[in-house]
Amino acid sequence: MPIVLTVGSLHYDIMVEADHLPRKDETAIGSRWYPKFGGKGGNQAVAASKAGATSRMIGAVGDDDFGRFLRQNLMAGGVDDRFIATVPGVGSGMSVAIQDADGDYAATIVSGANLHISPAALADDVAWDGVKVLILQNEVPEAINLAALAEARRRGICTLLNGAPFRALGAGCARLVDVLVVNAVEAEMMGTAPVDSLDAAAEAATVLALQFETVIVTAGAKGLAAKRAGATALQLLAQKIDVVSSHGAGDAFIGTLARQLACGARLEASCHAASVAAARHVAGL
Repeated sequence: MPIVLTVGSLHYDIMVEADHLPRKDETAIGSRWYPKFGGKGGNQAVAASKAGATSRMIGAVGDDDFGRFLRQNLMAGGVDDRFIATVPGVGSGMSVAIQDADGDYAATIVSGANLHISPAALADDVAWDGVKVLILQNEVPEAINLAALAEARRRGICTLLNGAPFRALGAGCARLVDVLVVNAVEAEMMGTAPVDSLDAAAEAATVLALQFETVIVTAGAKGLAAKRAGATALQLLAQKIDVVSSHGAGDAFIGTLARQLACGARLEASCHAASVAAARHVAGL
């Protein structure tokens, strides 16, 4: 199986269900809450394993119950956790997410131990042995992403950055990213025109492809657009499904995309497989 390495975040998610998302200064009444394994890094590592890759992760948790929960769920999801550090005296990363009756959600994260990933962990030859694709997100310090990108480039490994949550990328990071994946909002925050259609997504991907070798702009229920340097932008319509929850759909997309790229699949085929995985996740399958 292809090997995918994720460097990134782990969060203990507290999920709250309510009939609507509260506005500013509003106290909404929820119907239930439950804990959930999360963090974009953890979710994407598990998604890569679910898609059929050998999945490893470099990250950090606190020496607390949240950290033990996160490590147990990584292993249950088929992810090699040997490179997850336990940081004493620091709480594990966590988030609170509210999901409404339509399956949409909003969340707040507290990074905790994710801010204490050691750059030294990125020099471990065992962690990189046989890796074909590196997955990154923006829930850990940029210095960690930059160190991981530089290590991957030195080893000739494809790098995949999910630009979420949005933050401005330093030139050093941008030069080392092979594949950038952003949603409509993140694309706009990176300077493109509003993404309100597939054509607009293709235009946004084309603009961002001036900075990155390959760009994928996801547009939710509309589908996605992808642009590789020197090629025409492609567009894929989203599958029609009944929404159960959109929470984690982007992570399912990234994990599957990484597995496909690690297998040497072409961009269009990789995007299609990732879109199917995201749709199944949204549908609760």
